[in-house]
Amino acid sequence: MDGFKRHLKDSLQVRLSVSLSLAIVLVAVLAGVFAFVSALDEAHELQDNTLRQVAVLFERQQMTLAYPRNLPPIANDDEESRVVVQYLADGNQAIGGDDNAMPLPLATTLGDGLHSLLVAGEPFRVLVRTIAGGKRIAVAQETGGRDKQARQSALRSLLPFLVLFPVLLLVVSDLVRKLLRPIAERAAEIDQRDEQALHPIDERHLPSEIRPFVVAINRLLARVEQAMETQRRFVADAAHELRSPLTALSLQAERLAAAPMSPVAHERLLPLRRGIERGRKLIDQLLSLARAQATAPAPGAGVCVHAVFRRVLEDLLPLAEAKAIDIGVDGQVDVQVPFSELDLYTLLRNLVDNAIRYTPHGGRVDLCVRIEPKCVVLQVIDTGPGIAAADKARVFDPFYRTLGADDVGSGLGLSIVKTIAERYGASLSLDDGDPQSHRGLSVCVRLARG
Repeated sequence: MDGFKRHLKDSLQVRLSVSLSLAIVLVAVLAGVFAFVSALDEAHELQDNTLRQVAVLFERQQMTLAYPRNLPPIANDDEESRVVVQYLADGNQAIGGDDNAMPLPLATTLGDGLHSLLVAGEPFRVLVRTIAGGKRIAVAQETGGRDKQARQSALRSLLPFLVLFPVLLLVVSDLVRKLLRPIAERAAEIDQRDEQALHPIDERHLPSEIRPFVVAINRLLARVEQAMETQRRFVADAAHELRSPLTALSLQAERLAAAPMSPVAHERLLPLRRGIERGRKLIDQLLSLARAQATAPAPGAGVCVHAVFRRVLEDLLPLAEAKAIDIGVDGQVDVQVPFSELDLYTLLRNLVDNAIRYTPHGGRVDLCVRIEPKCVVLQVIDTGPGIAAADKARVFDPFYRTLGADDVGSGLGLSIVKTIAERYGASLSLDDGDPQSHRGLSVCVRLARG
């Protein structure tokens, strides 16, 4: 019950459906009661008119009355619906108190018109009429049969209500659901967007009551997009401005290293050169992140994966050789993917660079591509320490680095990979490189096949 109350409070569709259903129930009950009472009165009026017509027919046909006794039963004679006609004065000749005997024991003092009486202990509806010649006749019928027929007629008048009531409830519920469907569709559309998709929500075909809310959301999205664009411009501009002085510092450090100096000075120069190199790498990564956060993928009909593999290996082979890492492409399968060459190169280079930096001396890094029924899988596998399960959800955040990572890095590599993958509708997964020992890391990029 508490769940229903909470759902009723939170859901506009449920509140509308329940409110309209209660209104329909109330109107249906009132209309049903009115229809039943009206039909009952109309049925009684028709029965009274029947008594009047019998009296008129008796007078028009100038009929006479006789009261034969000990007659055999008549087929299909219904005592409750039987209409009795007699002279009112003959009520004094009634024998006993049985309402089956003729004539009925009616009081001779009854006035003309309709009366509801108890005759021999049974309720009767009696019409008294004075006919030509001054005689008075009585046309009588048991009330029980009349009431039963009237109730049946009234109940039949309720049949359309009983049929239409549940149909109307279903129609109202379905109508409310269909009227609110555009809102649900817009909500599903927004929920499926990635974090960079800030284009306006389509406000067409929305109810006028909801449209101002959607317009306000579109204005908010425009402001957020403008703020993010300003942030991206700032990062890119700052990285460009810092690139020149850091390049100059790097050159000065190289010249200084070639100059004669004491062992102590040479030892202190080494951390300085590492810091400068780390700053240069951070700037390059910031520029790559700003470029990857563009609002639309760079145009490209497709690129061969192995061609990009070769470019990445050529660039990073010196880094792998410095650590005696066995690096190469596993398998001969090649395929074209709908990436721009620059974006695919940036994605793979960051994955392979991370793999080399975190793989210990003498380890191994493999690159491969697989074709599955519904997708193309690009995979980079290393024999490094891997990533703990608690960190797998956070390693894609900018500047986040796992605990114990002492290698030089900016913490932006996987963030750039995620941004590029999302722009192209690809999915990322992190698994163990060796499932049995739970060592190493396997990064899979799955791209749906066209």
